[in-house]
Amino acid sequence: MTNATSADARTEAENHDPLSASTRGPDRPTTADTPPRGSTWSPNDPVADGSGRLVLAGTPIGDVDSVSPALREGLAHADIIAAEDTRRFADLARRASMEYHGRVVSYFEANESAKTPDLVNQMLAGSTIVLVTDAGMPSVSDPGFRLVTAAIDAGIIVSAIPGPSAVLTALAVSGIESDRFCFEGFLPRKPGPRASRLAQLAAEPRTMIFFEAPHRLADFLQAATGAFGPHRRGAICRELTKTYEQVVRGPLSELADWAEDHARGEITVVIAGAPPREPDIDELVGEVQSRMKAGEKRSAAVAAVALAAHADRRALYDATLKAAGRAS
Repeated sequence: MTNATSADARTEAENHDPLSASTRGPDRPTTADTPPRGSTWSPNDPVADGSGRLVLAGTPIGDVDSVSPALREGLAHADIIAAEDTRRFADLARRASMEYHGRVVSYFEANESAKTPDLVNQMLAGSTIVLVTDAGMPSVSDPGFRLVTAAIDAGIIVSAIPGPSAVLTALAVSGIESDRFCFEGFLPRKPGPRASRLAQLAAEPRTMIFFEAPHRLADFLQAATGAFGPHRRGAICRELTKTYEQVVRGPLSELADWAEDHARGEITVVIAGAPPREPDIDELVGEVQSRMKAGEKRSAAVAAVALAAHADRRALYDATLKAAGRAS
């Protein structure tokens, strides 16, 4: 999840790259003596057939101390570093004291389509490209998906250096069920399309995780309250791993009120899934009768329908008997 950056700033960052050739030394690690591919392959191993690889590298979502040894090593071995924002990458490298020798190029949403073919050709020629975004994992609500699919189509190895994730971090601290969840990312900005998406999710039983911009948070939560009900549980996770980290938990209606005056920084929203719907006994009786008309025995039909609907089998069996008595 990243803060928006203007197109002009991105263009300037691209045209006036602060990571000039002077930052790259001649002591690039070589790719000689390549080991065979196999289960022991790691992102920093050379490839046996001479082709390059793509490495998706997770970067800190806030605390610079989240930089891993694997990220340091991956960047040190990269021929090319494709960064969502070259200036932010330069700042991260400086603050984390990370060394790198590869060429740094900008790769963000507005230039993904144009730059992907060249990066694929670079990998086919033997280059190792490490892709980093401003925060978190590339291709998850961030640039990278186009490059990943293009690399796969070209037969290039794609690997990852795992790192911090706002999605999993928010889920873990939310206090909401985490055994089953789905990630919805950013919903449409316009009210109509956003309402349609929320309506589609109203019956979703899994915990849902969203990204939202601070200035749209109150509107998003008001719309979610309308779609899911005012009492559905939620959590607003703000500035995760940063100095002013904050997690606010409560029913959606209260969270919507809170967001009117307190929405700042990077926001991840976690919302509980829909509660199980109580099975309609008359509908279940009808299903049992349909199965019986098809030749299934009553006990077997009741068992199958009750299992599928998480209903009480004895109660359903008695209900089918009463229905049969009324029909006779």
